Amino acid sequence: MLEKFLSKVEFDSLDDFRRNFHINVPDSFNFAYDVADVWAREQPNKRAVCWTNDQGLHHDYTFAEIKIRSDQAASFFQQMGIGHGDKVMLILKRRIEFWFCLLGLHKIGAIAVPATHLLTPKDLVYRNKAASIKMVVAVGEEECLRHVQEAKSDSPELKELVSVGPLCPEGWKSFSEGLENSPAFVRPAFVNNNDDISLLYFTSGTSGQPKMVAHDFVYPLGHIITAKYWHNLHPDSLHLTIADTGWAKAVWGKFYGQWICGACVFVYDHEKFSGAAILSMIERHKITSLCAPPTIFRFLIREDLTKYDLSSLEYCTIAGEPLNPSVYETFYKQTGIKMMEGFGQTETSLTIANFPWMEPKPGSMGIPNPAYDMDLITADGRSAEEGEQGEIVLKTDRFRPVALFKEYYRDPQRTHEVYHDDIYHTGDVAWRDQDGYYWFVGRMDDVIKSSGYRIGPFEVESAVMTHPSVVECAITGIPDEIRGQVVKASIILAKEYRDHDKEALAKEIQEHVKQVTAPYKYPRVIEFVNELPKTISGKIRRVEIRQDDSEKINVRKQQP
Repeated sequence: MLEKFLSKVEFDSLDDFRRNFHINVPDSFNFAYDVADVWAREQPNKRAVCWTNDQGLHHDYTFAEIKIRSDQAASFFQQMGIGHGDKVMLILKRRIEFWFCLLGLHKIGAIAVPATHLLTPKDLVYRNKAASIKMVVAVGEEECLRHVQEAKSDSPELKELVSVGPLCPEGWKSFSEGLENSPAFVRPAFVNNNDDISLLYFTSGTSGQPKMVAHDFVYPLGHIITAKYWHNLHPDSLHLTIADTGWAKAVWGKFYGQWICGACVFVYDHEKFSGAAILSMIERHKITSLCAPPTIFRFLIREDLTKYDLSSLEYCTIAGEPLNPSVYETFYKQTGIKMMEGFGQTETSLTIANFPWMEPKPGSMGIPNPAYDMDLITADGRSAEEGEQGEIVLKTDRFRPVALFKEYYRDPQRTHEVYHDDIYHTGDVAWRDQDGYYWFVGRMDDVIKSSGYRIGPFEVESAVMTHPSVVECAITGIPDEIRGQVVKASIILAKEYRDHDKEALAKEIQEHVKQVTAPYKYPRVIEFVNELPKTISGKIRRVEIRQDDSEKINVRKQQP
């Protein structure tokens, strides 16, 4: 399969990879027809998805079964009036129907809008209106269905509601019945052009309303590097990416690149995360490759790994948030596996990563993906020197990367703000070492400028998190008349430390940070909190912390 899309598949070295990697993009590429259905035709019994849930159910889906079900889904959508360019929201958690629906929508040239079940009615109304959602396919659970139903009255273009069992209230169509009763699917005469929109993702919105990130039909090809050269997959791999289907990480790790490589996708459909359960899944199903955010690995290393047979595990990758080197070292000591960090955005595919030919540096994102022309740009517009901080930008004057987003849908102004003059501005700040490895600093808005120093929140958070009293923290800057800004730490304490003297504990944490990192980075202000403001996807909203601090400062200034 890979030979269809790559000029060269296997590489001898990192230099060979950088110089010779190239994607051949077919005309009118459609992942459903050109990848999934090809496997079904050429190797119908090849396992595509190994699905299990926390109730003990398990089923292996072959590509032949996937084709049958996705054809049925496509026919069902057609019968419901869905066609080319229509938007269908999928709120399906980790249900196997997500794979049927996404392929079915691709087959008729419609636009899939994956979403999380955590959305409130207000969230849903905003998304339904912004994207002109015509149909919602939702997991058949009481709260999820109720929220969608409540949003419908304020969503004038939403016509159809479909429930994926077990509940199917009045006014909803049953997905399973719809599949069984639909006529045989006939491929439309026209399905798509390469630059047509196939996916819309709402970003998590760490500031302001979420944007609609539009990807075209060739976007899946960008994830060849994700699966083949980051996850390091092969046709016998069984790969688990821990992600809900409502987020872009799901198609990064549970769909496109994995199937192009011929690997099987492992799906664990669970309600409540448990490190022990994940380890049991690895042992029982002989999972060979695992990708998860650092938070997940922090839970895994707290378990007694000697109780589990993890010998099947060949490779581990990590993304979603910056990696604390201590997590890397602990996992490596316990398993002998080096976690390979990667980085990207909803607007892109994997942009920076540690690849198989590299020795990872714990805490570094790795090197640029050769499918992108990347640079670090300083505030005055020049390329950053070695060790100097700059914004990660992607240049498109020589070529446009296959997986770079098409636009912010229906928002040309915001599109132009980040993508103009053949440069896409990621808004992320990093620095580059002498070996070309990139090190994450933070979002541009989050970088703290104190006494002439530029301080990234992540590096301070990593230092604070090594203190045993800290469960979670967020680093922000607060205004200071002398220094411009000073570093503030908002800290959630471990249960056993909550009754300690807070003033003494704050001083202890400050001294600890001075020992772990450069002294000028220590938090001069520490606030102990019960929770941190977060987006629906779990990202810390530092902007909200800064706004609260500004309001408190203004109130104090107004007091007599």
